[in-house]
Amino acid sequence: MNSTRKAGGFFARLSSTRIVYLVALLTLIVGAVLVATTGRNFFSPGNISSILTGTSVLGFIAIGQTLVILVGSLDLSVPYVASLTSLIAAGVMANSSANILPGVLLALGAAAVIGLANGLIVAGLKVHGFIATLGMGLIISGYLATNFKGSFGQAPFAFRLVGATGLGPVPISTLIMLGCAVLAMLLLHRTRTGHHIYAVGGDLNVARMSGIRVQTPIITAHVLCSLLAGMAGLLLASRLGVGSPTVGSQGGYDLLSIAAVVLGGTLLSGGKGTITGTLGGVLIFAMLDNIMSVMQVNPFLKDVVRGVVIVVAVAVYARRSIVKRQPRFGHGQPEEPARKQEVAA
Repeated sequence: MNSTRKAGGFFARLSSTRIVYLVALLTLIVGAVLVATTGRNFFSPGNISSILTGTSVLGFIAIGQTLVILVGSLDLSVPYVASLTSLIAAGVMANSSANILPGVLLALGAAAVIGLANGLIVAGLKVHGFIATLGMGLIISGYLATNFKGSFGQAPFAFRLVGATGLGPVPISTLIMLGCAVLAMLLLHRTRTGHHIYAVGGDLNVARMSGIRVQTPIITAHVLCSLLAGMAGLLLASRLGVGSPTVGSQGGYDLLSIAAVVLGGTLLSGGKGTITGTLGGVLIFAMLDNIMSVMQVNPFLKDVVRGVVIVVAVAVYARRSIVKRQPRFGHGQPEEPARKQEVAA
């Protein structure tokens, strides 16, 4: 009984980020064993590169999704933003290296405008992020379906190298994604805007009464989320060599990014979560996809596995929160000190 209590106490003291990386380690071990049964090496440079490549696009979008979820919102327009930016970039570049910079800037500019519109609707009109970004996504989707029937434009060879090269087994795209993750972490933990994002997501009314202009962090989070979705679109254009009106929606990056954020321990209600936890969630999904691809698992079963992982993760986090909030009575410890201990934890 004592050993059980000690194990439960140890588990309860673990942060969400530590739990997600423990799960990632377990996934890696199990994956190595399963892949070995097929006669392949899970840790071969080619397979490691494949896993890291799988983290890049989802990683960009999940980082941005983390920001909007932390502020208490959501963004369902990200896959359509990625598709639109891939089309703009490839169309402007038109297979000319001289047009790479204008193509990138115009694509990211369009993404920023969409993010600004999302933020203004959520912060100014008080429309929930789910509805506001769903509507924006439908608008973009309708525009894409009406004006583009297939691939468009062409990325020059120099731009395609971004999605095709790496330093050893580490793709350049993954390094760029990690650089964006570091910048997002610095924003959240080293700037006033980052602290305001947590405050607004934690309790909007308290943040407002504390003198915070709550519109600013909401708009900032949405603009950054769309910019990062635009980065994902640029990467997709680099890999495909052309722009595609369906590349984002076919990838299901809206729901997958939310799943990665939740798996990483960020609360959907906002105010609590980390970028490092989200990266752990992205890594888990990338490894699962890689393992199931090597094992030639039915594509529909992949979604079943993802769903089970998400449900179990959320159930574990919810259980830990309930345990932490239980008052401690009957051991000579008054209620108020127990609450103080909870806050300190």
